[in-house]
Amino acid sequence: MSYEKYQNALSAGRREYRACLLKGGYPYLPALDETLSFAQVEYEVNLGVCEVPMELIVGTKTKGRTNSFAANYMPLLDASSEFATKWIRLYTMLEEEGLRDPVKVYEFMNRFYVQEGNKRVSILKFLNAYSIPCSVIRIVPKRTDARENEIYYEFLDFYDITGLNNVNFSEKGRFAKLLAQVGTPKGEKWSYDDRIEFDSVFFHFRNAFEAKGGSKLPITVGDAFLAFITVFGYQETRQKTEQEIKKDLSKIWDEFLVLTDEQSIELLMDPPKEEVSHNLYRNLLNLVLPDNASRVKIAFLYEKDHRSSSWTYSHELGRLYLENVFPGQVETKAFENIVAGENDLEKMEQVIKDGYNVLFTTTPVMIPASLKIAANHPDVKILNCSQNISHPTLRTYYARMYEAKFLAGAIAGSMTTTNKIGYIANYPIYGMAANINAFALGARMVNPHARVYLDWSTLKDRKVRITDDPEINYIMDQDMRSPGKTTRHFGLYCISGETPDNLAMTTWHWGKLYEKIVRIILNGTWKEETDGVGNRAINYWWGMSSGVVDLICSQDLPQGTKQLVSLLRNNICSDALVPFYGELCAQDGTVMNKADQVIPPRDIITMDWLVENVVGSIPNIADLTEEAQAVTKMQGLGRTGASEI
Repeated sequence: MSYEKYQNALSAGRREYRACLLKGGYPYLPALDETLSFAQVEYEVNLGVCEVPMELIVGTKTKGRTNSFAANYMPLLDASSEFATKWIRLYTMLEEEGLRDPVKVYEFMNRFYVQEGNKRVSILKFLNAYSIPCSVIRIVPKRTDARENEIYYEFLDFYDITGLNNVNFSEKGRFAKLLAQVGTPKGEKWSYDDRIEFDSVFFHFRNAFEAKGGSKLPITVGDAFLAFITVFGYQETRQKTEQEIKKDLSKIWDEFLVLTDEQSIELLMDPPKEEVSHNLYRNLLNLVLPDNASRVKIAFLYEKDHRSSSWTYSHELGRLYLENVFPGQVETKAFENIVAGENDLEKMEQVIKDGYNVLFTTTPVMIPASLKIAANHPDVKILNCSQNISHPTLRTYYARMYEAKFLAGAIAGSMTTTNKIGYIANYPIYGMAANINAFALGARMVNPHARVYLDWSTLKDRKVRITDDPEINYIMDQDMRSPGKTTRHFGLYCISGETPDNLAMTTWHWGKLYEKIVRIILNGTWKEETDGVGNRAINYWWGMSSGVVDLICSQDLPQGTKQLVSLLRNNICSDALVPFYGELCAQDGTVMNKADQVIPPRDIITMDWLVENVVGSIPNIADLTEEAQAVTKMQGLGRTGASEI
């Protein structure tokens, strides 16, 4: 019987050998010693006995045994050889007695190479064993800026917290995201029970994912698992059977396709051009379709109410604008005071049950619920007001506010007499660093000596405020004034007495943005945006040229300054002026953009550095208020220590 098993293993080894040769690959096991001859080693550490996944055992420590095995660890030597006799004898012993001693291995870059026990590994791989106890010595390479090296050092931090080696990722930042999704408090290490529980969940997910054909995708099981729990939640996934996981995998399979191809993430910089007049289109639609067929029911979900929140108030104005633009074609309703993580899922399910087929969730804290609802209701169009989302089931919308900030910076730079300008930011989320930098670049364009002093309104402990500096007379503050409040501390203002003089205000015209999105839905462009190219993650990110953001200036501005703003606005709208063009240096002098280049849009969104004429820094998430931490956890910049979705 054992002889037949060897023959089967030998056949598998020879098939692998031929397949590797046909592909131009190396047909034998790799030897770690050869790899190390080209690497610089930082240190070695004995990890003791660990359970090692069989798939991560990829080669031998030395070259002596490599030619005895194919690249899949199946034997290559003839069945009459002494090697085969020992393999067969060991197979029988393992079948009768089990594995008595751990295999001795070396770990390098989270791949394992056998020093003693190659035949045992070969047999257990043949038997499709999931893991094997090993005595492990870890060899750590010197830190470099190579992507694989950076991912490995992130793994080392993950291992220090969890003790797990069975999770791998193909991109940086995902180990931290996984810990955040699981709910691991910062600095807290996993217990034995935590590891056992995670191993069980991950094992069942792996089985379901591979049964669906996941092993054919160029992503790791870890990549797929992170995408899955981002949508469905780790705690919920713990309760699912493999069959339930398979069913949910079918709902979000496009998520994994996006992970395999960066081109699947589409950042749309401008709304589609409208070739017919709005009124003609509206009249034709009303003639062809009865009222109940042409009407779209749209739900707006707000975290706060419009009487206390300037953010909600501005979106509510956009909703009302939408009803005026599409009388009889859209029915809208606002749902306020929705608490993320408490009643957001329930509320979204209810509005869908009530017949609403378009949902605008207007804050990043609703991303997790929006993702889950989008997966469970593929016929409902769900959009979240945020940036940098890579989920084809959920579209996002935002505006390039940094263009208007650039104009405001030019005003401040031209009017300051001290060369010190203040900027009060709120959340350190995607797009915020771009806003700050654009403002600073606008100021520097007209005044090379201008410096922007940064303050954060959401810090728990604001020991020093820029308003305390008597030399800072011009300040860029919050974009909007809260409803019912008479404060004039908003937009760009000058402190010349007890009451600030408002000079300019950056504005969001959510009504125009919602109008353009609804037109995309009504005229069929929504589906066309993904037809012919597979499913893509769609992110709408429109600028001043589309009318969704602007800068409103005071009539008291000097005439020359008004003309400057008009000139800059026109050039930005026509793409003749690009704020993030040319050589740009970070605060430490590092060149972040070369002289003849434009920073790509995605790099602008994810920008987590500040230009050299900004004084201040991006805060850590732990230094923020509780409310700010909730937002930053969803869309926080890399430097905050947050985990984006």
